[in-house]
Amino acid sequence: MLQPPPAEPGMMEEEVDTPALILDLDAFEANLDAMAALLAPTGVKLRAHAKTHKSAVIARLQMARGAVGQCVQKVAEAEALAWGGVPDILVSNQVVGAAKLARLAALARIAEVAVCADDPLQVVEIAAAAEAAGVRIPVLVEIDCGASRCGVEPGPEAVALAERIAASPHLRFGGLQSYHGSAQHKRTPGEREAAIAHAAEVTRRTVEQLRQRGLDCPIVGGGGTGTFALEAASGVYTEIQAGSYAFMDADYARNEAPPPFRQSLFVLSTVMSRAIPGVAVLDAGHKAVAVDSGLPLVHGRPGLRYVSASDEHGKLLVEDGAAPALGDKLRLVPGHCDPTVDRYDWYVGVRQGRVECLWPIAARGAMA
Repeated sequence: MLQPPPAEPGMMEEEVDTPALILDLDAFEANLDAMAALLAPTGVKLRAHAKTHKSAVIARLQMARGAVGQCVQKVAEAEALAWGGVPDILVSNQVVGAAKLARLAALARIAEVAVCADDPLQVVEIAAAAEAAGVRIPVLVEIDCGASRCGVEPGPEAVALAERIAASPHLRFGGLQSYHGSAQHKRTPGEREAAIAHAAEVTRRTVEQLRQRGLDCPIVGGGGTGTFALEAASGVYTEIQAGSYAFMDADYARNEAPPPFRQSLFVLSTVMSRAIPGVAVLDAGHKAVAVDSGLPLVHGRPGLRYVSASDEHGKLLVEDGAAPALGDKLRLVPGHCDPTVDRYDWYVGVRQGRVECLWPIAARGAMA
């Protein structure tokens, strides 16, 4: 159920009800501009990943700065964006099941919608859905470039699948999906460089083998916030699929030579208990902030450390400096921005301490 917004435009940040998802608009806009500026000289396009923000509002802001479209992981995310006016969407994932594929094909009537495949049976099912809907769907072959998650083997196996797609009158071969997700959080620059060098090389060889069979790759997509500069410089990739760059989080900050973006996303929380000396308890626990990539940081208060979370409580240790008072509002930096966003119905856009806007998170909970 959509919850009422926790704020109104014009109120001060300290008046916002908590827990609330705060977007620092100055930092957010600086991140969008920085990514556009960094990619411009390379000629590589941005297809920003909406699994991070789940918002047609943010998608359109990214596209106004030159992004060619959006990525999503789920059909329901694609629906929220297409209904919100986003015209070019790649489901950078496999979609299996007649009901989901029928929804995907229906979207192709109002937007350019592509999908990935790594199995011949998927191709058969996508083609059947496209035929039933009277549309033609672009399909990208996903290759395993080192993440060992989804994707066919690069080379002949990928070429065979691409030829199967190209042979269908209801499909169009859209190119290659070559995303190395686990490389994004490898801690040292050398580890990231080695992982992406391998990914770029197997992708390059596969592109060449496809060309030898008469198949061009309109899209060679991959890259993320942690490695986008490496893919962009490789000469192989045509599109970068970064998402977290718009917000950032504590886990990206742990990388050596972290990405060149500012922290713009925060969970605003309230000190709800000071009953134990040296401890403060916040109203933001598991249900307010994702902890899968580590506990959040307390922004701007280095003497406070978030040490544990339960369902509705976050425990802080007061290690140095003044303890927060009962009712104080504190900003938390999430460990992982994507699943934190999915806990909320609204972004509260704040500029210089004052609420400027409220944006619905339209694809919240879009798991299907």
